[in-house]
Parts: sequence; C-alpha cells; structure tokens
Amino acid sequence: MNKATESVNQVKELCEKAYKAFKIYKKFSQSQVDYIFQKTAEVAFKESERLARLAVNDTGFGKYEDKILKNQFGSKNVYEAYKDWKTVGIVCKDSRKKIIEIAEPVGVVAALIPSTNPTSTAIYKSLLALKSGCALVCSPHPRAAKCILEAMEVVRKTAEEAGAPPNLLSTITIPTMEAIDELYKNQYTSLILATGGKPMVKSAYSSGKPAYGVGPGNVPAFIERSANIDRAVQDIVKSKTFDYGTICASEQAIVTETVVQQQVESALLREGAYFVNEREQKKLEKLMVPKPGKLNPDIVGQPPSWIARKAGFNVPERTKVLVVKPGGVGRDYPLSIEKLSPVLAFYVEEDWKSGCERCIEILNYGGIGHTLSIHSENPEVILQFGLQKPAFRIVVNSPSTHGAIGLSTAVNPAMTLGPGSVGGAITSDNITPRHLINVKRLAFDIEKDLPLGMFDHEPSHEEEGIYGTGKLTASQLEKIRFGFLEKMGFVDRQKHY
Repeated sequence: MNKATESVNQVKELCEKAYKAFKIYKKFSQSQVDYIFQKTAEVAFKESERLARLAVNDTGFGKYEDKILKNQFGSKNVYEAYKDWKTVGIVCKDSRKKIIEIAEPVGVVAALIPSTNPTSTAIYKSLLALKSGCALVCSPHPRAAKCILEAMEVVRKTAEEAGAPPNLLSTITIPTMEAIDELYKNQYTSLILATGGKPMVKSAYSSGKPAYGVGPGNVPAFIERSANIDRAVQDIVKSKTFDYGTICASEQAIVTETVVQQQVESALLREGAYFVNEREQKKLEKLMVPKPGKLNPDIVGQPPSWIARKAGFNVPERTKVLVVKPGGVGRDYPLSIEKLSPVLAFYVEEDWKSGCERCIEILNYGGIGHTLSIHSENPEVILQFGLQKPAFRIVVNSPSTHGAIGLSTAVNPAMTLGPGSVGGAITSDNITPRHLINVKRLAFDIEKDLPLGMFDHEPSHEEEGIYGTGKLTASQLEKIRFGFLEKMGFVDRQKHY
C-alpha cells in the first residue's frame, strides 16, 4: 500500500470515528461541555512553553518567546472570552418576539493547521470544537506535523480525561494532498476550517462542503500626520517582529504622508529598523520572491539578520526589521507582496487621500478583506478609512497583529480571521464557537396565546446565549489581557496614554 492510499484510508477511519464520538458528545449538557472546555484550556495553557519549543524546532522559524504567548492566547484568552457562552440546547428565549433559539452543533469539523502558527491554531480550533459540541479531525501542515501532533495529543488526552468521548479530537498522522482531499469531501465532514496557503483555502471552498477560509493578509499600516509618530512606529515594529512576522495580520507595508516622512523614518531607525539601499533591495527581491508573486517559504519567520546574510549583505545585529521601498504595488514590484517575515515595505504619499488609495492598492494585491491598521488622532480620517477600505479588521492606534486577533482590542479572540466575500470567504468575522453552531428557532404565532409555561425561567438579556451579549466587560478584558501585554512591554506605555 502506498503512502497516499494509506493516508486516505486513515482519514476515512478518523472521520467515521469522529462522527460516532460527535453523536455521543452532542447529548452532553452545557455544564459537561463547559467542564471539558475548561480543563482542556487549562492544560494547554500549562503546556504552552513546551509546545512553543517544539514548534520552533519542528518548523525552523519564529521566536520561542512569542510562540509561548500565542499558545497562551489560543488557550487562556479563548477560554476566558467564550466560557460563558451558551452553546448547548436552549440558548435564548425571547418572550416579546415569541422565539426560542436552540443550538445545533454542525458535526465533524475538518481543521487545516498551518505551519506559521501550528500549536496555537491546533489548540484554538480544538477549543472551538469542544465548546460548540462538535468533533474535529485535524490535518497538520507537513512541515509542522510533529508539533501539531503533540499539541493535538495534549488536547485530546485532556478532553477525554475530562469526560469527552474517545476520538472526538483526532489528527491525521500521514499528511498528504490526497488525505486533505478526502477529509474535505468525506461523507462525515460537515464543515471545514481552513487556515493555510491560498491553494488549500481555495480547495476547501471547491470541496462542496461549507467552509470558513482565511486568505493572505497583505496588511498596510497608514501613519497619518496627526498620529503620535513615536507610538505608531513602536506599535508597528512590535507587531511586525512578533514571532518574526508569521501572523497574517502583521503589517506588510507602512504608508505615510510626505509632511511626516522624516519623522517616521527617524522613529523607525530609533526602533531598530534598517533601510536597505538599492543594491541590497535587489538582492532581497531575488531571495524572497524568486518567481513573480511567489514568496520563498524558506525566509518565512526568520530573523532580519539571517535574511540579510542569506541575500548577500550584512546588517547590525540590533536590527529588528528590514525596510524596503518597492516604488509601487504589483507583480513588477516584488516586495509589495505579503512577506511573513520582519521585512516592511515603505511608501510615502502626498496626503491621507492618496495614502488611502495606496492602502487599497496594497490590499487588492493579495490582502483584500483581511486587515488594515491606521495610526491617527483625526476622527474624520479614521472614519473614512473604516468606510472606504476593503478590509474587515481596521485596527486603530494599536499593533495590527495583536489588534486583529483580539489581544490588544476587544474583537473576538481568534486565530482564524475571515476576509469576507471580497476575499472569497463566507464571513468577515473572527471565527468563534458560534460559527460551528446552527440555530433552530421555535417561532410562535405573534397573535395567539403561548402554551402555559413555555417561556418560564427565561434568561435575562445579559444571559442570552450565542446571539445574546456574549461579551466581556471592560474589567474582564483588562484582567485577561494584562499579563500578556505586560510580557510584551505594552502595559506601562498604555497606562501613560
């Protein structure tokens, strides 16, 4: 039996077992589900450091310290955000509209796990499945298979020890293209969560199954003249260098105005940026984009000094980010693509309106629908960016990486970020447990009397389920984020502002 056939057979077996486990888990109460969700998140959090080391050793890229934070985010932050959501049985009663909402988990979820955020995404997607009452079959990226398998083993073992049925969470151990194709199209697969390269996401949407896909994020960061320049540059550099730029919501280009160009460049130099010269930029283009529009995967998540040496020149060891000036956007300007590394494009425009157009141009070249960041103190400009940009996460005065995933902002915490219909996706949301749930509605005639006791013990508005508030208070958000922001050096600065 060849490898492809063996992998396909394994997927068929895993999907069938997952479906049987789902049929059992579907009958669990909200308290049972919440207990399993809690215990799994707690153990995953405790294993964050070990799994981070495995991820770096397995893939060969990223920062160990930042991968710890990503694992902690994917476990603790996700748990804290969704622990109180009602996801089982009756989730909402509305006596005014005479509607009762009932959660129905989608079933077996196929989860594609990328190499850029391997262990954190595996933890995050497993927790979404557990909270929503679903089963999950994971397909690991071959380059990160070892660390993903270990992360999935941690959550699987913990979930089962907490009471989950066997085979509710499982992983393909022979990752092949044929295995992915079978997973997508298997009769027991109900939904696909595809986080990965563009071909894999496109394949998910072509499978005939419902899918949430995430495309590339060629994220522009606009620094408008009214911005606090030093703070804006600090945010961008912190975000861009986080895990050496492997999160797709990280900034790929800075766009600023002529009037503040010198201030921005000076601030970048103070923050450890290195502006490459024309000769060095040619070498970078040859290394990083060997074919038009195609990024060299070997440079993903590598330190700037390593990338420079590989390209054929040296930079000071203190260098945090390489800055290039492509001169335009598109296939004729190789470094205008998403770079997934500590390399930033730099553009200067006459005013915010032309800067707005440049940002749209960048988004249209491989990042449409995903994320944009703006640094400004001008409410009108900020609002116009919100109204005009083809991006569904517009992060204001915050690091784009941390803001888009919900670490430094109050958006729903997620490692899978939908780019909306303009990006070829079914949703523009950060993916949460509610995206793995369908909702039944008992709808009563509004003119007739209700059956006696039908709406007894109705939850208050604040307690409503997945379509109720489901939001954290400001104090809860502060408590969750404080430890992470302190580790990343944000807390003192945020207090100051």
